Amino acid sequence: GWDKDLSKKIWCFGPDTTGPNMIVDMCKGVQYLNEIKDSCVAAFQWATKEGVMSEENMRGIKFEVHDVVLHTDSIHRGGGQIIPTCRRVLYASALTAEPRMMEPVFLVEIQAPEGALGGIYSTITQKRGMVIEESQRPGTPIYNIKAYLPVMESFGFTGTLRAATSGQAF
Repeated sequence: GWDKDLSKKIWCFGPDTTGPNMIVDMCKGVQYLNEIKDSCVAAFQWATKEGVMSEENMRGIKFEVHDVVLHTDSIHRGGGQIIPTCRRVLYASALTAEPRMMEPVFLVEIQAPEGALGGIYSTITQKRGMVIEESQRPGTPIYNIKAYLPVMESFGFTGTLRAATSGQAF
């Protein structure tokens, strides 16, 4: 788990303040740090929204700020200087962490009677998908299936699914 004091040092999540990335202040005794915090958060939001590899959202990255050296003259600590510099620092740290591309997936929801479940599972497996939830609607013979399906495999999925379930799944 997280240390209680450490959790208080989280500056922001991103992108859009709710994403799966975070920036954490790990500094000790850095002068003027509070003056640049908003600019660093803006750079973090920008960097995580337009990632270093393909200008897509970054995912699952924790940036730790360990040390900052700032000019004593406040004119050199403005957003115009800090935001682009901080963004480049975040990009460089992401690149040194050996980033990787993630395959995009759709969340598919399928509804069908119990007799069609075998066809649904075989179609999802054939298309490299993964079932994450199966539940029966109370009082009905209809099942709800949720699965992740790679976007590349989604082309023709509906037709294949209908053929495998004799048109019972939708």
